[in-house]
Amino acid sequence: MEGMFERFRQLLSPEQFKKMQEQVTALPIHPFWIGLLQGIVAGVTINAVAGFGEELGWRGFLQRELGFLGFWKSSTVIGVIWGVWHAPLILQGHNYPQHPLIGVFMMIIWCILLAPIFSYVRLKAKSVIAAAVIHGSLNATAGLSIMVVKGGNDLIIGVTGLAGFIVLAAVNLGIFGYDRFWSKEETLTFC
Repeated sequence: MEGMFERFRQLLSPEQFKKMQEQVTALPIHPFWIGLLQGIVAGVTINAVAGFGEELGWRGFLQRELGFLGFWKSSTVIGVIWGVWHAPLILQGHNYPQHPLIGVFMMIIWCILLAPIFSYVRLKAKSVIAAAVIHGSLNATAGLSIMVVKGGNDLIIGVTGLAGFIVLAAVNLGIFGYDRFWSKEETLTFC
C-alpha cells in the first residue's frame, strides 16, 4: 500500500490524505485484492467492449492485411502504429505523467512488445474477442502493479515501465519457443 499512499500524498490535501489512509486501512481485505476483483470483472465486461473497438482495428483488420509480412514483422508494424495512436493521450500525461515526451517513445516500444502477445492470442483463439478481453483486462488491472511498489518513476515501474518491458520480452520469448519447439501446429507461420 505504500506505493499507493506515496502517489496520492502528492495529489490530496493533508486532510484528504489522512481520511483516505484511514478508510483504506479499515478495509477488511487488502485493496489490491479488491482492485484485482474489480479489474477482472471490468476486464471481461465493459473494458472488453471498449477494447473491442481497438482490437477490431489492430487484430481484426490490420493483422489480416499485414499477414503477408509474417507474424513478427506484422506485429511490429501494428505495434508501432498502435503506439503512435496512443501519443495524444501520453502527451497529456497518461501512463507517463512525469515524462510525457519520453513516454511517447516508451509507449511505442511497449506496444511493439505487447502486439505479438495480443496477436498470438487472437490467432490461437481464432477470434478478435479474445484479444479484446485481454486488452480490457490489462487496462482494468494495469494500475495494480504500482499500488504495492514504493518509489521509482513511471519510466521504470509498472506495466508500461521498464519492468513491464522485461516481462513482455520474456513472454514473447516464451511464445516464440513454444510455437517453434513444443506446439503441434506452428501458429506463427499462419498470418
